[in-house]
This record gives sequence, structure tokens and C-alpha cells, in this order.
Amino acid sequence: MIGPQAAMLADGKRLHLNHGPIDLIIEAFGDYAEVEAAYSQAKVRFATILTELVEELAALRAPSTTIARPFRGRTAQRMEAAVSRLASGKFITPMAAVAGSVADEMMAAMLRGRRLRRAYVNNGGDNALFLAPGEEMKAAIAGTGHSFADRVTIRFDDPVRGIATSGWRGRSHSLGIADAVTVLAEDAALADAAATLIANAVDLPEHPAIERTPANVLAPDSDLGARLVTTGVGALDDREIAQALERGLLVAEEFVARGLIVSAALFLKGQSRLAGALANETRRSLVHA
Repeated sequence: MIGPQAAMLADGKRLHLNHGPIDLIIEAFGDYAEVEAAYSQAKVRFATILTELVEELAALRAPSTTIARPFRGRTAQRMEAAVSRLASGKFITPMAAVAGSVADEMMAAMLRGRRLRRAYVNNGGDNALFLAPGEEMKAAIAGTGHSFADRVTIRFDDPVRGIATSGWRGRSHSLGIADAVTVLAEDAALADAAATLIANAVDLPEHPAIERTPANVLAPDSDLGARLVTTGVGALDDREIAQALERGLLVAEEFVARGLIVSAALFLKGQSRLAGALANETRRSLVHA
């Protein structure tokens, strides 16, 4: 494996960091010297983040419970903290929060001692956000095009600093059939883990149009073991699509009610469901752009 790579993109504004499966796009806004210092801090932190995860990988692939286990690395600690909050009655491992946790850890490294206006760390679609007082940021929502605005505006006063998307077509395996589930939460780790569980719940168990394969056949070291993951979704009628989405919506609404996430948007074959702030027509701060 090639070691950590760092380069500015052609626009001269965004930093690209890559090491193995981790691929980050980072952009910070503020005074030039502060932005440059933040990027330098990000490069330093990125140099060891994958190595630290690999050192604890076996435990990170093991199921979590509501009692968080101790880990040495800060990113691993973020992963376990996020999934343990969601683990009640559900199968989940810290790997469900790995992309979001890396984004959060990189954001924390960038901000240490710095004065920025706003920033984001995009880890393959899972994003950690920073907003100074008075600032706002527009974020795209995956899976749109179904009578749902494709962007939301997140302001400093909104309790959202993480956005993550999961689904069977994504880069990670899913137990469900959602085209996409996007979650807004207090940090990227929690958004990542919640999106995974909600996407898993969007499902029609044993439906003949859905193709499934044991996860460990596709990836022998998968944290999902022999659990069946979705590899194809055939024709479904409107009733079946609605039924699958309602299954996921129940989980999303549970997470909203428990204060674990702010909102979720669920998409499957042209239909969508919204939970939390995005579904609240009277929202005053978190609004469609």
C-alpha cells in the first residue's frame, strides 16, 4: 500500500488526502494563514490515522453493545462511542462509524488552536462540519429528485455538525435495500452509524426480487460475517416500496425521538420519507436552500 498522500486540488482551495481506503476532500474558510495552518495540522494527523485503526481492527470488527469498550486510538474511540449509543437491540460494529469518525477526527485536528469561519471534511460522502458564530453552509442530500429539495442550509445555531449517507449502492455493504439514507446529526460518526442502521431497516425480507450474498463471500474479513447483504434490487411495486421505506422510517423516528439524530431522508426507487427536522414544516433554522 502506498503511504499517506497529500495534495491541493486544481482549484487551489481544497486539500486532498488519501491513504488506502481513506479518501478525504477538505476545505477551510478564513484568513489565509489560518487556513494554511489548519491544512498543515490535517496533514500531520492524517499521517498515522490509518495505522492506528489497523492496530485495533480486530476489535473494531466485533459487535458493540450499549456499554462502550475502551480503545487506544482517538478515532477508534469515536467509532465505539457512536455505535454504542445506537446498539440497543441492534447488531452493529464500530466499522459502521469509521468514515464519519475519521472525518470528525480530522476536523478536530484542523481546528486545534485555529480560527476559521467554516470548514468541512468530506470522507467519501460522510461529512464533518464546522461553523463559527454567524456562519452557514449548504449541503447536498443524496438520492434526491423525488419532490425533495436537493440542498439544505445548516446554520451555526443548528445542532448539526455531521452528515452521512448509506445504502446498498454505496461503497459499504448494506443489509437493506435503500438507494440512499442521509442522516443529519451532532457529529459525523453518529450520522454515519445511524445512516447504516436506518438503511439496513429499509428492507423486504425474503422478497424474490432482491439478490443477497453473504458478506464474507464478497469480503472474507467483513465485520458482517455471513449476514446477507444486498447485491441487487429488482422490480418492486409502489406498495412494496412504501412498505420498505416505512420500516426504515420507524427506526429513523426512534432515533429522532431519542435525541440521537436531528433528521433523516430515506430514498428508494422514486419514493422518499423524511424524519425529524427535514419533515417539520415549521422548522425555523434547518431549512431547504
